[in-house]
Amino acid sequence: MEKTFFEEMKVMGRDLVDKVKSLVHEGNVRRIILKDEKGQTFLEIPLSIAAVGVIAAPLLAGLGAIAALVANFTLVVERVKDDPPATP
Repeated sequence: MEKTFFEEMKVMGRDLVDKVKSLVHEGNVRRIILKDEKGQTFLEIPLSIAAVGVIAAPLLAGLGAIAALVANFTLVVERVKDDPPATP
């Protein structure tokens, strides 16, 4: 059974690309939501195994441009945790 949970972290603009890059390579991240300093959703990135390789390069280039505009971001990371099957 899958359980979804959210993790929220503050990231400086200069560290945004590196942090998103490391999150993309983790296997349990389902979605990344990027919020600006006012808490408004700036960008939402759904991740799937098939799409990661296709979107990674242009996405990271775009994030680099966005990071130059805003100093502080909040990353909300939706993760999935697989529970081991219950034994009878």
